[in-house]
Amino acid sequence: MFIARVSAVTDELIGAFERLIPQLKLTVPPPSRREIEALVSSKSSILLIARDPDELAPIAGVLTLIVYRVPTGIRARVEDVVVDESMRGKGIGEVLMRHALSMAREAGADGVALTSNPRREAANRLYQRLGFKPWETNLYFYKF
Repeated sequence: MFIARVSAVTDELIGAFERLIPQLKLTVPPPSRREIEALVSSKSSILLIARDPDELAPIAGVLTLIVYRVPTGIRARVEDVVVDESMRGKGIGEVLMRHALSMAREAGADGVALTSNPRREAANRLYQRLGFKPWETNLYFYKF
């Protein structure tokens, strides 16, 4: 499996978002090229992609890690994790999450927060298996 931080927006990446974002079952449309460019160029956002089995394979999943400073330290959040329906069950989401946790720790965050719809049962089981603890309704926290 190949995980990479996105540093440039490509037509392939745009196509991946067009395919993947609707799989989150959100009512929002996939982001435009301009929105993805803003995400990739943001100092606080890290966009990760997963390819399976290697770097030549199509994009199978995405994850956004947000790292930001507040008066009491450095915080991190995971947003919009999605693995293509046709590729689920191969551990792609877990590898993306582990990579994001490692990056957050390296950035000095004291933990990582995320929200998840209770209907996403497999995702919620994954988060808990990785060590995320339920904090409030739909909110999980991983403490380093």
